Amino acid sequence: MSTRELTAKMEPFDSFWEGPGNIEKGYTSLFKFYKHNYLPHVPADKNSNILVISCGPGYFVDMLNRHGYNNVLGIDSFADKIELARKRGLNCSQESAFEYLENCDESYDLIFCEQELNHLTKDEIIDFLKLANSKINSGGRLISHALNGANPITGSEALAQNFDHYNTFTEYTMKQILDYTGFKEIKVIPLHLYVFWKNPANYVLMAMSALYTLFFRISFIMYGKTNKIFTKKIAAVCTKP
Repeated sequence: MSTRELTAKMEPFDSFWEGPGNIEKGYTSLFKFYKHNYLPHVPADKNSNILVISCGPGYFVDMLNRHGYNNVLGIDSFADKIELARKRGLNCSQESAFEYLENCDESYDLIFCEQELNHLTKDEIIDFLKLANSKINSGGRLISHALNGANPITGSEALAQNFDHYNTFTEYTMKQILDYTGFKEIKVIPLHLYVFWKNPANYVLMAMSALYTLFFRISFIMYGKTNKIFTKKIAAVCTKP
């Protein structure tokens, strides 16, 4: 069995670090975020075999369960986070991501990464994506997200503000690395933060975000760049041939 030690020490890739301070509220707020941004890209078959990597207390597993997906396993390397998930009756197990993928006999219709690829070095990203590809059924999907280096406001800060952030991505580089590791039908999508429709302030923020995007788009065109996605984070949905 592999005992690979990942480079990130304070916020390792195979555990979830993005949850709110109030764990219980996260099951409501992240439910809405995941539903809006990711659920349309999950396989329609409710019997799909799904693996959620770096699941933490099981926010994404919970969202899938509440939409009828019950063949879902979440894994996380931190025991305390798995304990929180299990208290809610979620199917989650304490596992290290690389070791699990290297040694499991299962194959999946969808692998979803809750932790950003930015917590891996470039060599580790390539190894991880190849491992994930080897455990996905033909025609199955990978969904993964990353910090968006194209955002002129948050891109460089996101790289510098966490010691365990080793890189950022753009739409182009997400497609580049996923194609290199064997994935096809790669679609990069913006991840929208303002999905809380009952809060009027979100409509103001949505309008401001649209104006920023327009300004960034025009500015990038002036410099001969083709970037179109400027959200703080981006995600990629891709298929194993």
